[in-house]
Amino acid sequence: MSRYLGLALCFVFGATALAAQGGDQNKEQARLENCGVVMQEVLDVPDNIPQELLEKAECVIVIPSMTKLAMGIGGSYGRGAMVCRSGKGFNGPWGAPAMYAIEGGSFGLQLGGESTDLVLLVMNDRGADALINSKVKIGANASAAAGPKGRSVTASTDASLRAEILSYSRSRGLFAGVSIDGASLHPDDDATEQVYGRRIKARTILTGKGVAVPPSGRHLVDVLQKNAARNQSK
Repeated sequence: MSRYLGLALCFVFGATALAAQGGDQNKEQARLENCGVVMQEVLDVPDNIPQELLEKAECVIVIPSMTKLAMGIGGSYGRGAMVCRSGKGFNGPWGAPAMYAIEGGSFGLQLGGESTDLVLLVMNDRGADALINSKVKIGANASAAAGPKGRSVTASTDASLRAEILSYSRSRGLFAGVSIDGASLHPDDDATEQVYGRRIKARTILTGKGVAVPPSGRHLVDVLQKNAARNQSK
């Protein structure tokens, strides 16, 4: 009897482990799906990201439901996805997404909510290359500015237009540019593995080296392709 009991317990524990692993994968796929929903909702806001800025962006990062860190010192943490235009000069169609994380700083939650959606536009090759290749500290390795909103950027300051990253947040229905100085952005390789079912580096995905868009990332890529099909900065 003890032998059969042992086999039964092994089966139960094995099934539990597989279920947990499958749950993790589904969670990251759901997060990536939500990135597409957030991006569409942001673009549906009447006074949203200026079209000409989105058309000049080389990569876009979407962080749904960024939350406050409960550490008593302020700070935030969030996980989401980064998508870049394909091609050597970021001048092709939008490619496959890689999962990313952001942490640090007391940014982003000043619009009155405990949870904030964050959208970052990466505006030039230097910013894109930095994010693709390594962990980036905003303000040290890459410059960022609160992004202007509205149909036109004529009221924007030169400082915001020179920034490598333009940042926006949405909380409780309010949408505005937001400062992210002091935050760190880095690839989330474990989450990417759960999305794709195999270990792939963010650089391999974002530089368009034969990685297909996963089903959970199709909505995000389609939204970007529909609203900013061509890179107008090239």
